[in-house]
Amino acid sequence: MFAALAKNVFGSANDRYVRSLGKYVNAINGFEPTIAALTDEELRAQTDLFRRRLADGTKLDDLLPEAFATVREAAKRTLGQRHYDVQLIGGIALHRGEIAEMKTGEGKTLVATLAVYLNALEGKGVHVVTVNDYLARRDADWMSQVYRFLGLSTGVIIPNLSDEERRAAYAADITYGTNNEFGFDYLRDNMKYARDQMVQRPFNFAIVDEVDSILIDEARTPLIISGPTDDKSELYISVDQVVKTLQAADYEKDEKQRSVVLTEEGTEKAERMLEEAGLIEGRNLYDIANTQVVHHLNQALKANILFKKDIDYIVKDGKVVIIDEFTGRMMDGRRWSDGLHQAVEAKEGAFIEPENQTLASITFQNYFRMYPKLSGMTGTAMTEAPEFFDIYKMNVVSIPTNVPVQRIDDEDEFYKNITDKFGAIAKEIKKRQEMGQPVLVGTVSIEKSEMLSEFLEREGIKHTVLNARFHESEAHIVAQAGRIGAVTIATNMAGRGTDIQLGGNLEFRMQDEFADLVAGTPEYEAQAEKVREQIIAEKAQVLANGGLFVLGTERHESRRIDNQLRGRSGRQGDPGLSRFYLSLDDDLLRIFGPETMFARLMNKNLADGEAIVSPWISKAIETAQKKVEARNYDIRKQVVEFDDVMNDQRKVIYEQRADIMDSDSVGEALAEMRSDTVSSVVMAHCPANTYPEQWDVEGLKDSVRAVFGLEPPLEAWMQEEAVEQDLIIERLGTMTEELLAQKTAEIAPDEWANIEKSILIQTLDHHWKEHLATLDALRQVIHLRSYAQKKPIDEYKQEAFLLFERLLIAIREEVTRTLLRLNVQFQAPEPPPLPDFITQHIDPLSGDDDSADIDPSTGAILSSLPYAAVPRGEMPAGSEVAEGEAPVISRNAPCPCGSGKKYKHCHGQLG
Repeated sequence: MFAALAKNVFGSANDRYVRSLGKYVNAINGFEPTIAALTDEELRAQTDLFRRRLADGTKLDDLLPEAFATVREAAKRTLGQRHYDVQLIGGIALHRGEIAEMKTGEGKTLVATLAVYLNALEGKGVHVVTVNDYLARRDADWMSQVYRFLGLSTGVIIPNLSDEERRAAYAADITYGTNNEFGFDYLRDNMKYARDQMVQRPFNFAIVDEVDSILIDEARTPLIISGPTDDKSELYISVDQVVKTLQAADYEKDEKQRSVVLTEEGTEKAERMLEEAGLIEGRNLYDIANTQVVHHLNQALKANILFKKDIDYIVKDGKVVIIDEFTGRMMDGRRWSDGLHQAVEAKEGAFIEPENQTLASITFQNYFRMYPKLSGMTGTAMTEAPEFFDIYKMNVVSIPTNVPVQRIDDEDEFYKNITDKFGAIAKEIKKRQEMGQPVLVGTVSIEKSEMLSEFLEREGIKHTVLNARFHESEAHIVAQAGRIGAVTIATNMAGRGTDIQLGGNLEFRMQDEFADLVAGTPEYEAQAEKVREQIIAEKAQVLANGGLFVLGTERHESRRIDNQLRGRSGRQGDPGLSRFYLSLDDDLLRIFGPETMFARLMNKNLADGEAIVSPWISKAIETAQKKVEARNYDIRKQVVEFDDVMNDQRKVIYEQRADIMDSDSVGEALAEMRSDTVSSVVMAHCPANTYPEQWDVEGLKDSVRAVFGLEPPLEAWMQEEAVEQDLIIERLGTMTEELLAQKTAEIAPDEWANIEKSILIQTLDHHWKEHLATLDALRQVIHLRSYAQKKPIDEYKQEAFLLFERLLIAIREEVTRTLLRLNVQFQAPEPPPLPDFITQHIDPLSGDDDSADIDPSTGAILSSLPYAAVPRGEMPAGSEVAEGEAPVISRNAPCPCGSGKKYKHCHGQLG
């Protein structure tokens, strides 16, 4: 009560913070007359002046008022747009590394130019991150007019660029691109063999557009680069044979959770059989060295006990084909992950396809936290403010609108079932369309979009269905969703980044209706004037009809997604209306709602087709949403906690790789590795505080022969009175250095340095790849430690640390072995080419992989296949592809038929 009263009197903390920025806005406005009086050349010279002042020690914050005034004037002269005062506040928040929450239509793209220009003056590079390729290209083309005018360069990172093109884009003052492209370039750079092959510069400052989508929604799944693994067919078959001998008493099955675990007796039995088969080290199955075997054992258990032939899968032409549990259809080309599909193939005696192995991975959380300064902008961020601060240390600042919001947000309407709800929605939409009011319908899934579309077709309602697949064509449709009587059905993420302008959008209408006209010509301008007049007339009519009506067909798990949909209506002071329609069949109410309350209130008291509107029930829905948001946050936080462990190790390995590439010679480091390896080999067979007669001399001879390729006179050394471990270590060390000196005697020092660097990097990469596979397997089983009252994340940290220590020992030993056994040639080897690999990021909302370039049915890498390799009918007339040619094209490139779709969604669909 007292908190609410104080808020009413003094304003919220956000209001007070925004007011405190008023002095900067006044300072910027104070420079406007002086800046406006400058000629174009003088305005351009401001950039050089600012850079000289920075070089003399002036801080960016001190330059802010004058620099922002300069950008505002440049935008007026190039784009014909002048930043509002509230946009200046947004720019200040971005410069300070905060998240600017600005409503739809408030001009976030223009706001970014303020902070981008100021921070680009340092010459260290600024990244502007967007949610899709279309927006990256559009924003880069659009805003580069301002940057070019002020003497700054702009680059854009999109798929299918060469390394040279990427390097040039990153070298620009400002670089636009998608989160996926930036992240994959970072991972690919750390797989290169020379510094000059890398494309990115050190991180400096990034502004993330639609920050809630990228840093929260898409951050549920990591970026992964994977490649084919070595053939493990024998291991799958051997483990499968062990599992087939187990009895029902050896395991516990939980069909509800789809899990199966070994009992104590079953573990004992499996341990002994695996030991006899030579598949595990030692006698303990759960020793850290056997992590991968445990993973394969668990997958074989699932395959044999939980997965049923002709129910979960069928065997067709010697291949295991998954059956869709919902439709009963065969899913050709789809494969279970984490070795499960291979386990089923071993079970059925089918040919075992090699699985893909992770070569590099990173979460968005850990990628973006590498930027020294990070900021973002979106229309909806306040509901996730605690997560933004906990994970990214970014505060959310809610920026007031330039014109007060006129939209009316109605209370939710509740129906007994989905049929009643969709029937009511269809009637409401028909009524609104007949009166000429545009309607934007939001659904939570593609399936629900198609279901509603059928209802509308039965009512004879003309409409368009979008499903967040083809961003550029969607932008054209969404931009026209404000025309008279337009009905547009869109899933949650559809069309983000594009404003819905009442009456229509001039630019998009000209592109769609007069594509043959060239902008700037008299013919174009004449048509544009006619279309402009039509838009003005349409807008007046739509405003008279109440503006855009946003209709939500279901509440999303997150309030933020609902707010995104609502925010589509009422831009820049336009009138508007929003309303959500709910039913007991909705997932949110069915799974998380207080079932007894709804059942009692609605089933008994509502007639068919009747609705109820209650603020009390709306509040209950909001409470359910908060619970789901908290649960989802915990899930994302757990992903980060586990990846943080790997991230610490990733930083060490990547920093080591960079140091190796930057060094003229790694001879000293390798000498230290050889010394450490000699010590560890000797101490393993001659432990400290033991007598010489207790030493394993034969084992030491074998190890020295295997690792160093030497045959030292160990028996003679053992006869000496003063023999001790240090003496043996010293003599072995001398022998290894002499052997190496003989091998390198006739090789130029520069050539030998290159050979050493190449071997060290390749060995490090090989063992890091194996280490990642082991960590993946460890993470799959570490939750079992909770049965022993141990915290899985703590156990994971301990085990991962031990594995990392083993990794470093293995690298030292492998490098030493390779160099001492090297068949020296008198020519330094060329750096090996990067392996074929697949980039993968699963869309958390649709479940689709929007970045993988692989044919799942064959495992072939499609980024290098010709059109003919993935046929889908003939290319249409007018295609840019000449007859008889089979040009190379990526699956993610625009289709050359001109449809605006990606190739893999058009003529590159897998048949």
